[in-house]
Formats: sequence, C-alpha cells, structure tokens
Amino acid sequence: MKKFSKFLAFALALTLSMTALAGCGGNTSEPTAESGDTAEVTKVGFIYIGSQNDGGYSQAQHNGTKAVEEYFGDKVETIIAENVSEEKQTVKSTAINMIDQGATIVIGTSFGFMDALEELAAEYPDVTFLHFSGYKMNDTNFGNYFGAMEEPRYLTGMIAGMMTETNKLGYVAAYPYTEVHIGIDAFTLGAQSVNPDVEVKVVYTNSWNDPANEKAAAESLLAQDCDIITQHADSAGPQLAAEAAGKLAIGYNLDNSQIAPGSFLTAPIWHHEKYLVPTIEKIIAGTYVPESYYGTMKDGYVGLAPMTDLVPQEVQDKVNEVAAKMEAGEYPVFVGPIYDTEGNVLVAEGETLDREGIWTVMQSLVKGVSAVN
Repeated sequence: MKKFSKFLAFALALTLSMTALAGCGGNTSEPTAESGDTAEVTKVGFIYIGSQNDGGYSQAQHNGTKAVEEYFGDKVETIIAENVSEEKQTVKSTAINMIDQGATIVIGTSFGFMDALEELAAEYPDVTFLHFSGYKMNDTNFGNYFGAMEEPRYLTGMIAGMMTETNKLGYVAAYPYTEVHIGIDAFTLGAQSVNPDVEVKVVYTNSWNDPANEKAAAESLLAQDCDIITQHADSAGPQLAAEAAGKLAIGYNLDNSQIAPGSFLTAPIWHHEKYLVPTIEKIIAGTYVPESYYGTMKDGYVGLAPMTDLVPQEVQDKVNEVAAKMEAGEYPVFVGPIYDTEGNVLVAEGETLDREGIWTVMQSLVKGVSAVN
C-alpha cells in the first residue's frame, strides 16, 4: 500500500511537471480544442516499378505525386517505394509496410501490381486502393485509372508521317499486349492519315523497363532505315539512340527535350494529377466511390508535350488543328474502315470504336505494321 502511495505521488508530480512544461512553450504536437487545429494528416502510399527520376514512366508518375504534395500541403503525407518488382508477395509486403506506417490510401502504378492490390483490398477494408493501368476493382475500396493515350499517340504519328524521309518508322515496344498494340495502331493510323506510304516496324523488348535493351532495339530499327523512332517503353534509351545516329525521336511519358535535344520532337504525356488530386479529395471527404477512370485530352489527363523547334511550323499547325478537335471531343481515333496486317476488317466503314470497343477490337496490329527482330 505504501509502494502504491509513493507511486501515485510520483505520477502526480510528473503530471504537474509536464503540464508546466507545456504551459511554458514545450512540444505540443497534439491538436487542442483551444487552437481549433483538428485536421488529421492523410498518409498516401505510392508504389513505383522504377525510380522516381528514371527519365520516363516512373518519373511521370512521380510528377503526379509531387503535384499531390503541392496541392494538399501538410494535409497529406506521401510514402514512396521505388523499384518494386511485380512479384505479388513483394507488392503486398511493400503495401502492408505503408499501411503499418499509417497509410489509408495505397496507389500502385504498374499493371503487374493489380492482383496483389485486389487481394489487399479484401484484407484491408478501411484502406482505399487505386491502381493505374489495370481493370480489376470492387464497389467499396478498390478503383482503377488509365487514359486515352491513343489520342496523343495518333498526333505523334501525324508528325512522324509528315517528317519521315524514308517512309520507315521505328517503334520500340515493351510487350505484344493490348495496351501496347492500341498505341502502335493509333500511331500508325495517325501517320497513314498524312502519308499513306508509311511503314511502321516494331521491336518488342519483353520488358517494361530495360534501358540498355530499349536502346539496342532502337539501334536495330535505325539500322533498318527507320529515320524516326518512337516507343512504348520506360526509359529515354530509344531517344538517345536516335540522337547518336543523327535521327529523330518521339518519346513517351515525359517532355525529354532536355535529355535528347538533338532528336526529341515531342511525346505523348500523362498529367496524373488530373485524376489523383480530385480522387484523393473525395477519399478524404468520405465521398469516393470506386470507378474505372479513363482520362482523355478533353479532360486534360493525357496530352502532347510541346513540339520542339525540330518540328516544322507547317507540321505543328496541322497537328494543333487536329489536337484542338480531340480536346473538344470531336476527333475519335479509331474510325473505320481499319484493316489488320492480313487485310481483314477490324473496324467497318462508318463505325467508330468507343472505349470498350477499342480494348476489345484493337488487340491486333493494323495494316502497315510489321514486327521485326
């Protein structure tokens, strides 16, 4: 009993001492009713497949993250994991580590993260999961987002079609996969719209992010007389290969005019903040409902990097004219007749593909495209 009394006295003295310190300007990090500061910090985890300064895909994702940080200020704290492989357990462990740090929103930015996030959404119902480029979702805490990259891809095809001297265009592609084929087809149709004689040669790297292999693929295309190189791959390797060969390049994800100034014409680019900022606002407000978002040029989610001085003014004028129609929602990309490489009808004359149609029909390559080694 005496021991308890002594302990009680000590505890009371300690409490009075801490109160005195607080009253004298000690660390009062907890919000108080008097201050009126009751705002909670929302922690958001971002999982990247590459480095945030890779000069391509993950850097474009990180630009969206930085825009989130700037918009929300001290209301949001970001947790970033770079160079995360698409192995399911690795993705899950990375996300769980973020949740253990207090993240209530977790965003996976690579297609291969999808299955892991789907499982986690079922395991952590109080956490909201967002996934870029996938198709899985639920109706409570798991949504996905992507964009109509076929629109700016078409515009870059127009540029290449008007500027090529050999009528041979090179395309460094990651995988023979629907998303990649949609981009190849849109680029080709854009080029053919201004130059019916153009050919598009494709080399697959079978990797999303392999700078050395991407550069080598571009070099092989240049050796086959392609004088403009474009890509659906993560790094600036193809642009650097084109510059070294004295040829031209169209990038992807970012404005890389400073990285390869001797070759860079423009690039189809993402504005991830156009989706992330309003979506995170809804999640914080408790009004978010999972959706499958598909941003367009009209939304401002996808677009074209500023064309450099290497692009002649008359070419810029023509491209800007079509871009304005796309931004107004008045210029669909996939309008029939469109044929595959064997001459079969993919899109009938007079038919226009909507989002569902694009992802169902445009899995084949269009006439004028050939896959090469």
